[in-house]
Amino acid sequence: MTAQTPPTSPVRQLRLVVEVEDYDEALAFYRDALGLHELAAFQGEGESRVAILHAGAATLEIANSAQKRMIDAVEADGEPSARLRVALEVDSTSAVTERLVAAGANLIATPRETPWRSINSRLAAPGSLQVTLFQELEPVAPRESRRGLGA
Repeated sequence: MTAQTPPTSPVRQLRLVVEVEDYDEALAFYRDALGLHELAAFQGEGESRVAILHAGAATLEIANSAQKRMIDAVEADGEPSARLRVALEVDSTSAVTERLVAAGANLIATPRETPWRSINSRLAAPGSLQVTLFQELEPVAPRESRRGLGA
C-alpha cells in the first residue's frame, strides 16, 4: 500500500491493550513469532508485567454490521468474526500465516484474494484475539475508482 500522509490528529498513538492468561506464550507469539519490536517492558508488584510492542502505523476501522458480514463472507467463508478483530498488514500473508500457525495460532481461514485487492487470512491467536493478516496488492487510489469500493 502506498503511504499516505494522514491529516493532523489530536490522537498521537492508538494502543490496543490485551489481557492474556499466559503472558509468556503471548509474548513469544506476538514479539518472537510475528516479529513485533518490543518498545518497552515493565514489571510491577504482584508479578504484574506488560510489554509494549510496535506494530507499525495504526488505524481504526469502523464497520457496520452489513460490512462485517460481507468481510466475514469474503475473508473467512462466512465464519463470524469477533466484535473486535486485529488486522495486521504484512509483506507475505502466506508466509506469515504459516509461521504463526507453527507458533500456535489456530487457522480460521486460509490466505485468499479479496475483491478489494488484498490477500487475507484469519487466525485465532493468543489473548483470545482474532487476527486478520493482509497483504496489499495495489495502492488505494486504483481501488477507490472501482464500482462498489469507492468512498
